[in-house]
Parts: sequence; structure tokens; C-alpha cells
Amino acid sequence: MPSETSPGGEPSRPIRSWVRSSPGTHLWLLIIAVTGIVIALSSDGLEHYLLHRNSSNLHQLAHHPLQALLGSAFWIENPAALPLYALLFEVFHAPVERWLGTGRWLFIVATAHIAATLISQKIVLEAIRDHDVPRSMAHVVDIGVSYGIAASAGVLTYRLARPWRWLYLAAVVAFFAVPLATQHTYTDLGHAISLVIGLACLPLTRGKPVAAARRPPAH
Repeated sequence: MPSETSPGGEPSRPIRSWVRSSPGTHLWLLIIAVTGIVIALSSDGLEHYLLHRNSSNLHQLAHHPLQALLGSAFWIENPAALPLYALLFEVFHAPVERWLGTGRWLFIVATAHIAATLISQKIVLEAIRDHDVPRSMAHVVDIGVSYGIAASAGVLTYRLARPWRWLYLAAVVAFFAVPLATQHTYTDLGHAISLVIGLACLPLTRGKPVAAARRPPAH
């Protein structure tokens, strides 16, 4: 069978086409790869400084709010988890960006990242004031891209046709709800908030195509 070719006569490049169709996803992933390498090659002292400097904890939000909110989205605490993040970006972020466009996708993930961070840290602040958690919680490392992933996972629900949509939704809700109900961490709360924000973005999907349901072949 002859290979598929582009109009110019060159073999088609599906990987390049995929990357070009979701530039925001892959630029974000590239930045995370670079910062992850920096963390992996840093001394313990420099690693500690970089992670805390770019955390969106209470201390950094109070002194450097814009840097805390922006910087925390481009660092990961464990560089060994980079392949997993790359997989999650391709499974959730890239399809949503291709489907809704870079602008809408970026609005959704940015809103989720900022809102989940501020709400969860507000609850941390109240817990410190009520002496439910130690004051050291104001300085914990709070970085990562998982809030954005949770938001993309939520809005991706509307890309699927019924009945797969409901099965997917049940699986995603269970994935984030079980840790929240059993572990009660502030990060789990942030994930749940981000998922809800993604699900609340249904109006942004209006007019966008839904994946066709597969039907068994006729006999």
C-alpha cells in the first residue's frame, strides 16, 4: 500500500500535525520538561529554593501573588514523574485544545488553576487561624500542573457521545472524589474544585462537535 503523502509530495507527519494542532499543550509540556531537568540537576539547597520560590502557598501568595500563581503552573516536584505528566497532557489537554481551540482551553485551565489554588489556600488559612493545622502549612511546597489536568478531564466529558459520556464522567468523578473523601488533603480539594470548574464550562463547548458513538456493523 503506498504511503500517505502531503500535497507537496512529502510523507505526512501525524506527530507534527498533532503538536501543531495543540501548541499550548506542548509549549507548556516543554517548559515543564526544562524546569524538571533544572530540578533534577540542582543541589538540594537550590532545589529547595526553586520549589519554595515558585510555590503557591500562603507565604508566597501574600508576598509574590502573581509569581506564585503563574510560576506554580510550570514546575513539578518530582522530575521522575515527567513521563506520566506527558501522557496526561496528551490524553487530556491536547484533545481539549484541539477541540475547543487554544483560547478556550487556556481560559478553562487557567481559571481552574487560579480558583482551585486560591480557594484551597483560603481554607488552609482558616484552618491555621482555628489551630486545626500548624502554621508551617503556610510554607509547604504547593506546585504542579494537576489542577489544570483535572479541569481538562472535566470538560472533556462533553466531547464524548452518550452513553460513553456518563461512564467516563462516573470514572473521573470517582477518581477525584475517593481521595478527597478518604485522605482529606488540600490538594485533593483543589483537584475536586478544578474538576467542577471543567464540568461547569459546558457553555464553552456549545457548537463544537461531539465524538460519534460507535455502532456495531450491520449484518
